[in-house]
Amino acid sequence: MSDEDFPAIPSVPKRLLLGPGPSEVNPEVLRSLALPPLGHLDPMLLEIMGKIQDLLRRSFGTRNHLTLALSGTGTSGMEAALANSVEPGDRVLIGIIGYFGERLCEIAKRVGGVVERIEGEWGKPLDPEHLRKAIEKHEPRVVCLVHAETSTGVVQDLTGIANAAHKVGALLLVDAVTSLGGQTLRVDDWGIDICYSGSQKCLGAPSGLAPITFSERAVERIKQRTKPVDSFYLDMLLLDKYWSERQYHHTISAPLIYALYTSLSLLHSEGLEASWERHRLNHRAFRKGIEAMGLHLLPDEAFSLWPLNAVLVPGGLDEAKIRSSLLNEHGIEVGGGLGPLKGKMLRVGLMGYGSRREFVLELLAALEIVLWGMGHRSDAGAGVQAAMQIYAHPSMAGVA
Repeated sequence: MSDEDFPAIPSVPKRLLLGPGPSEVNPEVLRSLALPPLGHLDPMLLEIMGKIQDLLRRSFGTRNHLTLALSGTGTSGMEAALANSVEPGDRVLIGIIGYFGERLCEIAKRVGGVVERIEGEWGKPLDPEHLRKAIEKHEPRVVCLVHAETSTGVVQDLTGIANAAHKVGALLLVDAVTSLGGQTLRVDDWGIDICYSGSQKCLGAPSGLAPITFSERAVERIKQRTKPVDSFYLDMLLLDKYWSERQYHHTISAPLIYALYTSLSLLHSEGLEASWERHRLNHRAFRKGIEAMGLHLLPDEAFSLWPLNAVLVPGGLDEAKIRSSLLNEHGIEVGGGLGPLKGKMLRVGLMGYGSRREFVLELLAALEIVLWGMGHRSDAGAGVQAAMQIYAHPSMAGVA
C-alpha cells in the first residue's frame, strides 16, 4: 500500500457553530487539548479530575458527593441517570414537551421502567400544578423532566416538583443538557436528585463528557437495588470509586479532561450568575433582531431558553435551504427542527463561548442576506439595529 491509500485529513473549514450543539469552543480550551496526554490513573490527571468535581458542584449548585463527568455525550448522562435509578417494573412519570422527553421515554422502557406519560404542547412548558397532580395520582418511583428542551427552546418551571415527588417516595431526575452554565439552575435549592448535562453546550468544551450529579437520596436508591445496574460502564457506584477512590474503571480521555477543566475554570472566573446574565442578554438581543426582521421564536419570552433559540421559518420558505446557505455562503452552522417541527424552524444555539455579541450580530446580518435572496424582505439592517439597541440599553432586556 502507498501513502495515497491513506491520505492526510483534508483542510477542515472554520465554521461558526451556532446550532443546538456542539457550540463554539474557547481558544484557551482548544489549546488545552494539545497538552501531552497522561495515563488514566496518573496522579496529576486524577488531581485534575478532583478539581473538576469541585467545579461541577459549583456549576450544578450542589454539595452532592457523587458528582463527576461520564465518558460519553449528554445521552450517556440520560442513560446513566435512568439505568441507575430505575429497576424493572418501576413506574416512571415522564414529562414530554419535545423530542428529548420522548428519548427519556425510550430509554426508561429499555431499562424496564413502566412509563407514565404527561404530555404538553411542543413550544410550551408543562403546568407545575398539573405535574404535581400527576405525581400524586401515579405515585411513581422516578419523575423525569427536561429542564431545557433543546428541540423547542423551552425552559420548564420546576417549582414545587421535588416536594411532590419526595412526598410519594420518588426521585426527581432532570435533563439540564442545554441549561448547565447558561441558564439558572440550582440543584440543591430545587430538590433535584439526579441531574445531567453535556460538555459541548454552555460549558463550551468539545463533546465527549457528560457532567452528572446524584443526591444522597439517589445514591441510597442505587444501593438498595435488588439487581445490579445493567450497564457496567454506566454504573455510578463503580464510577464513583474511580473518581473518588482512584480505582480503575475505564480509560478516560486525558485531553477531554483538560478541556473540561479549562472550560469550567473559565466559567467560574467569569462567575456563574454573570454567565447566566450574558446568555440572557444575547438571547434578548437576538430575539429583538429576529422580530425586527419579521420573524418569531416558537416559545413565549416568559418560558424561553436563553442558550437555544427556536426561530419559526416563514411560510413558503425552505428551512433546509436557509441552513445550507448560511453554512456554504457564510460559514455559519445552525440547526433544523426535530419531530413535528422538522422543516418548520431553525434552532440557533448561543451557548458558552458562542454566546457573544459579535456572533449574534454576524448571524443576524447573514440571515438577512439569505432571507432577502429567498424573497423575505425587511428593512435593511433592521435585525442588527434592533439587537444593537438592546446592547446599548441592557435594561431594555431586563438585564442590569
